[in-house]
Amino acid sequence: MSSPRLVPVTPANVDAALALRVHPHQQDNVAPVVRSLAEAYAYGETAWPRLIVDGDQDEPVGFVMAFVDIQWDAERDPDDRRSGLWRLNVGAEHQGKGYGRFAVGAVRDELRRRGARRMYVSWHRGEHGPGDFYRRLGFRETGELAGDQAVGVLDLI
Repeated sequence: MSSPRLVPVTPANVDAALALRVHPHQQDNVAPVVRSLAEAYAYGETAWPRLIVDGDQDEPVGFVMAFVDIQWDAERDPDDRRSGLWRLNVGAEHQGKGYGRFAVGAVRDELRRRGARRMYVSWHRGEHGPGDFYRRLGFRETGELAGDQAVGVLDLI
């Protein structure tokens, strides 16, 4: 892995984003980028979609999208705010090179910058699910479910 970076999805790179495909055995675990971009459009400022780009090659290698709780007010308990990792797709041919770890770290840093105290993620359980990946990054299961997905949290403070 060279110097990866996150860049906004733009008209110039949207086709590359849409072309990203995870391993076939992972397709049931993560929605395709096209769905993520539709959700980003629908959820507006709550969504933070980014393309993961290999810095040396300037090649799109993945997609990440965070969700940011922007409905904060002084009256609301700060522990009631939830922000986190909504979607992570690393192209099949680019997996195992550290791009996913980089993207999770970049989302963590962005959420910290925005004042989040915790970072949430949910995942499908099962043989090809990403639970072990998230646990290795420090997420712990909360015991909650989001639909049929396990919920994990990482303290940021």
